[in-house]
Amino acid sequence: MLKCRAVWKKLTPLARASSTVCRQNVRRAVLNNGRPMRVPAAHMSIGPAGGGGEKQLYILLVGAACLGGGVYAYQTLKGDQKRYEERMAEISSRPHKAAAQKTAVPTESEPPAAEATETEAVPEPEPQAAASPEEPSPPAPDTEAAAPVETTEPLPADEPVVEAPPEDVAEPPAAPVVEEEPATAAASAETPAAEPAELQPELVTESALDSTPATPTVPSHAPYLLIGGGTASFAAARSIRARDPGARVLIVTDELDLPYMRPPLSKELWFSDDPTVTETLRFKQWNGKERSIYFQPPSFYIHPEELDSAENGGVAVLPGKKVIHMDVRGNKVKLDDDTEISYDKCLIATGGVPRNLQAIERAGEEVMSRTTLFRKIDDFKSLEKVSRNIKSITIIGGGFLGSELACALGRRTTESGLEVIQMFPEKGNMGKVLPEYLSNWTTEKVKREGVKVISEALVKSVTCKDDKLEIQLKDGRLVETDHIVAAVGLEPNVDLAKSAGLEVDSDFGGFRVNAELQARSNIWVAGDAACFYDIRLGRRRVEHHDHAVVSGRLAGENMTGASKPYWHQSMFWSDLGPDVGYEAIGIVDSSLPTVGVFAKATAKDTPKAATEKSGTGIRSESETEDTAISPVAASTPAPTDGQHKDNYGKGVIFYLRDKVVVGIILWNVFNRMPIARKIIKDGEEHADLNEVAKLFNIHED
Repeated sequence: MLKCRAVWKKLTPLARASSTVCRQNVRRAVLNNGRPMRVPAAHMSIGPAGGGGEKQLYILLVGAACLGGGVYAYQTLKGDQKRYEERMAEISSRPHKAAAQKTAVPTESEPPAAEATETEAVPEPEPQAAASPEEPSPPAPDTEAAAPVETTEPLPADEPVVEAPPEDVAEPPAAPVVEEEPATAAASAETPAAEPAELQPELVTESALDSTPATPTVPSHAPYLLIGGGTASFAAARSIRARDPGARVLIVTDELDLPYMRPPLSKELWFSDDPTVTETLRFKQWNGKERSIYFQPPSFYIHPEELDSAENGGVAVLPGKKVIHMDVRGNKVKLDDDTEISYDKCLIATGGVPRNLQAIERAGEEVMSRTTLFRKIDDFKSLEKVSRNIKSITIIGGGFLGSELACALGRRTTESGLEVIQMFPEKGNMGKVLPEYLSNWTTEKVKREGVKVISEALVKSVTCKDDKLEIQLKDGRLVETDHIVAAVGLEPNVDLAKSAGLEVDSDFGGFRVNAELQARSNIWVAGDAACFYDIRLGRRRVEHHDHAVVSGRLAGENMTGASKPYWHQSMFWSDLGPDVGYEAIGIVDSSLPTVGVFAKATAKDTPKAATEKSGTGIRSESETEDTAISPVAASTPAPTDGQHKDNYGKGVIFYLRDKVVVGIILWNVFNRMPIARKIIKDGEEHADLNEVAKLFNIHED
């Protein structure tokens, strides 16, 4: 084709010259003879009379050029078709090649806690419903029919995350996580359907062991390196890919599982009627819809060794690896196997590790072996198994985690006769968060769930005697039990601070970052490990799922050049079963002055009823929030004082600092978080909070 084009370029001037000569001869003839001259048309476009040979040569060359072009086009199309067919055949054969390779190379032995995941069934994805909070979920095939996990190979990514980070927080991609901007065209090309803003998981059961080779090749360089495999990292990865569709993102995690959400581990999973729930890790929300704790199936991710060669980039997970050293000046990290990875931009999302009581740590190995520090999937699996084989279990801690586990396990007091004890140093349940009157009410609620509550309990020592654990309290009380769950808080994981030269906040803990979540020019921090500057409420560190979504999304945006500050207020929630739930935002500390406005609850004022009505989840609402503008207050007057005394069916609790609302709890009031967020954002003093409470329409029947 190129040769024909060169010949054509050479002949074109000759043809034009011939035509010009012909026209000039005609003009001369007219001028010389004074009358029109008839010139044969055959010579007008080629040249003067007698040039027939040149005309024939010209026509011959043009014909040859056309014929050559046609042959070239045919061969090109045929070759493209052949290459396409070979490519499709190669993609189809990947799982078989992976199976053969894994069969030939023996896998390394894994810890016992991970063995259960190797035999789990691998469901196939089912169609995703656009605009539904639930992610696409694979139907559950019979275990025998499921493909062996060793042959699982990531397929082309079906990334449902197309939402651009929220404008208020730059957050979560999330997640979770915030007014959503329209997804970019490039991002939408990656996904079959737009995903709801929340970081909703796919209905899958595979762990990272199922989806990656036994000894994955560690890439030497990652443009975007995310340290930690939790919610914040996944939210950041989605945000990066939404803004930079060709981005190559590597997540390094010391866990053996793909990124998953933690809240169901202490909530909905315990209410599942499925006896295989520890294997499937699938559960039903209060609205009856089923989902998995995993954010995405293995097919969403690419293998680490493919990160450099993937044509459109992607997200790769390197499981079972821990970053032990950071060289900030050299832009590289060292793993626990001494391999190094360089990066262009890095996110630290190392989360935290559960605290333990010194009395338990001093008690020795036997007591420690019968104590659960609840945090990960393996902790849920082991505790679920233990709770079915013992007679008594004691939960130490009266916060979110301790109260949720107490209510969840309390169901088994009637089913299997399990004794469930919850002890804490405060006077009432959730005593550090709820005002005293509401804490007392919550304590009674937990008791009605079948839990034996021991308040104002300070543990002095723990010993093992006659196959029983004896918990000695400082006031002399003695509690006997078979197993202990320590739910006494989280310690931010800042192990990398020393080698990286990063500052750790002395008051709140965690890596100290600015409002853009930046610790250095090319290092960001998100999630539980970030001590950030909130431009509305000051320096804070938050340990909740929605904050991980919000901060992860914001960090991902800023890693791609957004330069957005943190001002979107993340929310958090807790459920004490299907009948009592609350959502909170801002600073909720029981030491602050509070004003509570309550109303009588109806059958629709429960987490279960709220989700059934909306048809979607009600948690991490920052993912789907609308901006609250000029909310309409209820016309029903507020009840007079004492009308609903001790009846805290539903209501709003305002937390004040210098007469300004800095925190709000919505007690059995749902889908009103945008209003609460706007009140805190405005930062105004309110003369009558009863009038403000009307904005939440709590007095409607």
